[in-house]
Amino acid sequence: MITRLTPQDASFYRLESSSNPMHIGSLAILRNAVPAGNSGHAPLDYDSLVHLVESRLPLVPLYRRKVREIPFALGRPVWVDDAHFDITYHIRRSALPEPGTDEQLLDLVARLASRPLDSTRPLWEMYLVEGLSDGRSAVFTKTHSALVDGDSALEIGHVILDTSADPRDVADDAWIAHREPADLELLVGAVLHLATQPREALEVMRHHGAEAFAVVDATGKAVQKMVSMLRAAALGAPDSPLNTRTSRNRRVEVVRTDLEDYRKIRKRFDCSINDVILAVVTGALRNWLLSRGQVLTEADTLRAVVPMSVYADGAELKPAGEVTSVLVDLPVGEPNPVIRMSHIKHATEAHARHQLGVRARTLVHMAGFAPASLHAMSVRSASTFAEHTFNLVITNAPGPQQPMYIGGARMLEMYPVSPLLRNQALSIGLTSYDGRVCYGLTADRDAMADIAVLTASVHESMEEMLGACVQ
Repeated sequence: MITRLTPQDASFYRLESSSNPMHIGSLAILRNAVPAGNSGHAPLDYDSLVHLVESRLPLVPLYRRKVREIPFALGRPVWVDDAHFDITYHIRRSALPEPGTDEQLLDLVARLASRPLDSTRPLWEMYLVEGLSDGRSAVFTKTHSALVDGDSALEIGHVILDTSADPRDVADDAWIAHREPADLELLVGAVLHLATQPREALEVMRHHGAEAFAVVDATGKAVQKMVSMLRAAALGAPDSPLNTRTSRNRRVEVVRTDLEDYRKIRKRFDCSINDVILAVVTGALRNWLLSRGQVLTEADTLRAVVPMSVYADGAELKPAGEVTSVLVDLPVGEPNPVIRMSHIKHATEAHARHQLGVRARTLVHMAGFAPASLHAMSVRSASTFAEHTFNLVITNAPGPQQPMYIGGARMLEMYPVSPLLRNQALSIGLTSYDGRVCYGLTADRDAMADIAVLTASVHESMEEMLGACVQ
């Protein structure tokens, strides 16, 4: 079976480069020790993880398909069944020297995130990391952004979690790979397709030999998207150490915060949880810039692409019907946290009229853990902006406020590990889960050697905002 990549999927596939792996990562920390007296569930091991993922593959059919290029680039690439699909190639096992520390885990995740996916196979990998201290283990998943649109295609981390220690049943499928087409078949099929699709023929003529295909909105919002992109292109981002040539090598750091703190701040300033998150991040970025000796004036800002607008009711943590992108100027030069909050609240309200939407119907209505798919969609949405128009990407996604499980092992924390877009040295992702807000910071290894300063600054900024609540 051959399916042509959508124009948007093709654009993400083409964005891949040696210095810009375009996979979205997800790190789940699990309590894997069996509680005393509980003999009903064995600890999650490699074989049980393989069995679990294999049983859920019918929910994510693209995870058994790979990308094939059309000879002579006469059309967008196509999805074809991987006739030699081997799940044990994609699910891998790793271990830390016991008792493994969080620092050792993050160093391993950074190295795994730095490696590009194998383009000759389905574009995903999963790692079971054993040996963490206190009876914990971790599951790290890498999925190429081209695989996930949140509507017809979900991220695998979305479907392997359950609401109880007993995994839910999923209907079996008798999957048999279709024969993989030869190059000549792909070429003939592409020529016939172009003969009936003059618009795509013009696209091929314009972009033959280019590094990337244009991002075209297949849902009929192409005009709206182009207007917004042109508006953004007219606004160059402020100069910042966050915009520099990057390498393939990454650093990954995480921060754990309490969701209740964000609710307190939201109530005090009558704003959205999104606004509180941006205010905390702004304060952290301010402290980090000052630690580098950068002189800031009150007018200094950093421009962030904020692709997620999913806290629909402010205090409620439930996804909205669309994933949206806005450009927000973060007032890093402003020393007063109350004034910073006021600027951010005003900015998000002003930009709300010009946001880009990415449909997420399947995502919202499907049972399971949404953030993994939401973060992948947010990266797709952010990449529609020209690189010179923003300094960094900040994504946030609400998760369930009750425990979730992978193969019977309780998930303690969930962190996004986002890709870096071209010439972007930092990406910040947040996931709320079970009373916590978990930050995942991905950075270029050379450009952000002081990433630990920024993670510490998140706590400092949160304390500053909480202090402003009692003034």
